[in-house]
Amino acid sequence: MPVQTILFDINETVLDLNRLKPKFNHYFGSEDYMTTWFSMLLHSSTVCLVTTVHSDFKSLALTALKALAGRLDKSISDEGYQDILSTLAALPAHEDVKPAMDMLKLSGFRLVALSNSSTKLLNSQLSFAGLKDYFDDTISVEQANTFKPSKSAYLFALQQLQIAPSQARLVATHDWDTHGALSAGLKAAYINRSGAPYNSYYLMPDIVSNSMIEIAQQIMEKENRQP
Repeated sequence: MPVQTILFDINETVLDLNRLKPKFNHYFGSEDYMTTWFSMLLHSSTVCLVTTVHSDFKSLALTALKALAGRLDKSISDEGYQDILSTLAALPAHEDVKPAMDMLKLSGFRLVALSNSSTKLLNSQLSFAGLKDYFDDTISVEQANTFKPSKSAYLFALQQLQIAPSQARLVATHDWDTHGALSAGLKAAYINRSGAPYNSYYLMPDIVSNSMIEIAQQIMEKENRQP
């Protein structure tokens, strides 16, 4: 069955988290701690997922900030934490995103935003980045009390869209995310934003590139569609 729907991970894949780096430089003393914090956030969401602890991404993001501050012996006010977290709603899109989405839209694909973030934050992010009109649907897996990369997260999205796994492809810059989608029966495309090698223990997508435009071109070639 041909792919009709392209699901996009949002944070890092579509939106550029580098906007957060000055905040981490100001409050933590180095912009490099942004990556540390985001890894801690993903780790805690996975722990909550596998131990069936109910949580939400925003609360876990704050918890990870406080944990990082504790490790570094930094004293940060509640206003400081909120200053950092509020920047999540004001992230620009990577430069290659809009051209790629234009190509996919012209080729007739349905584009869907799929995120661990809350529906409120997801909508704010897409509006700020000028991407709202590109997406036919926006789905937060928090609505299903789960997080990617659980199988239930992807199946929830498919249920909302009323499509089969074979009709969808996830585009993400996190190899654990593409692995999760492939494990749930979807196709996937991996965009390497970090330069890190793909985890050899994970299922490998049939589309890999460091450019979203090339990702879009490969998707169209796979599905025999023209922009």
